[in-house]
Amino acid sequence: MLLYNTLNRKKEELVPVTPGAITMYACGITAYDLCHIGHARSAVVFDVLSRYLRYKGLHVTFVRNFTDVDDKIIARANREGLDSRAVAEKYIDAFHADMDRLGVQRADIEPKATEHIPDMIALCETLIAKGNAYATASGDVYFRVRTFPGYGKLSGRDIDDMRSGARVAPGEEKEDPLDFALWKSAKPGEPFWESPWGKGRPGWHIECSAMSEKHLPIPMDIHGGGQDLIFPHHENEIAQSEAALGKEFARYWVHNGFVQVDSEKMSKSLGNFRTIRDILESYQPETLRFFLIGKHYRSPIDFTAESMEEAEKGLKRLYEAFLGIENELAKNKRSGASLPVSITQELQELQNAWFEAMEDDLNTAAALGHMFAIIRLVNRVLEDKTLRMAKDTPEFLHRVLEDKIIWNTILGVCGEEPSLFLNELKKMRVQRKKIPLDRVEKLMEERAQARRNKDFAKSDALRQELTELGVSVRDTPQGAEWDIP
Repeated sequence: MLLYNTLNRKKEELVPVTPGAITMYACGITAYDLCHIGHARSAVVFDVLSRYLRYKGLHVTFVRNFTDVDDKIIARANREGLDSRAVAEKYIDAFHADMDRLGVQRADIEPKATEHIPDMIALCETLIAKGNAYATASGDVYFRVRTFPGYGKLSGRDIDDMRSGARVAPGEEKEDPLDFALWKSAKPGEPFWESPWGKGRPGWHIECSAMSEKHLPIPMDIHGGGQDLIFPHHENEIAQSEAALGKEFARYWVHNGFVQVDSEKMSKSLGNFRTIRDILESYQPETLRFFLIGKHYRSPIDFTAESMEEAEKGLKRLYEAFLGIENELAKNKRSGASLPVSITQELQELQNAWFEAMEDDLNTAAALGHMFAIIRLVNRVLEDKTLRMAKDTPEFLHRVLEDKIIWNTILGVCGEEPSLFLNELKKMRVQRKKIPLDRVEKLMEERAQARRNKDFAKSDALRQELTELGVSVRDTPQGAEWDIP
């Protein structure tokens, strides 16, 4: 499998440190607010990666942390009149609830920063002893950036260019403007822990280094998160970890692209901040997940009403095809003919192409394209009477249903029972488009009665009224069906 390594700026073959096993760490949330769509993207990306690696037969140890002490958490606690620990627990619980709805599997280990304070203090002490860090008179501890020759290797930044624009803020006791905090002395009213430098709390960057080193062998295979973490967070992690340990910290650095909303950066000040819960009031969780895997994970993705509608329609096409397969398999009549070899060969080629896409830097966008190609092939078979009635068509269709299981196992989509999913989708679209459901059901019943009475003029008029409401009607041998196109 090829993965793009941010450290080397190219796709590289994934070769585990320990054959047959993968260790992976993804930076989790700072628990001070509800999760937004950016959190959802990162979580889904690393969920798909861990699922795929497990499917390949690798033993995966996946760690995703929670930052549960931070300036933003403290500020939120002060606003809400709560203890900062209670605030963090509240939003960690909210994270789990949101991710459960999105089908994001729990990480194998989910450490919290406050559970690893002794590990962070020990790491600071090691860095001070080696001359890579220093304590100030006020009880802060800083990392000496210039003592680490490789600083900037992840982000591609030049240390001298960074130095030219750096300044020491008033009240800071840094030796160099580039130095970053490992430990912060406590301010009045803040949570604190005792340390060799007095009462204080950890800096943000030291948390992930201490937690990853606690739970994973170093070097780990994969470390990652959103592109916004490349600098300074992951750059600083590399510096402090490799300076302390004297060896490579992580082999592959994997970062997902940014999420925009209506082609703008998501921001509360712009009024375009979208939490997962906001979105799931209007769309099914699987639709959001399907949207998020619809672009390559390193590409930027633009959340719009149009893009969500497109994802929803795509998912609907897949589920309608699965329902068609189920209905066809319920029939027993078959002819003595066989499917043309070209049909089964085409299916095999598309199945192979699906895995080739996943092997090529987790290209879920290309994989979805192959899924739709398989569905188009299925529809070709089912729409042609000769092909549909062939004696080996059931075997062909069962192979596609086996693909459905694989897609759900790895991508986390297409796992619902088709008729149930399509019914829920219809309800969601009715709600979102504000279509009066009781009115629709009344018109459908009146139309059914008109057709029984052979009053086709009235039937047509009622169909037109339904169309004006945004409802399409399809007459089938089993009766009329309605949908929201």
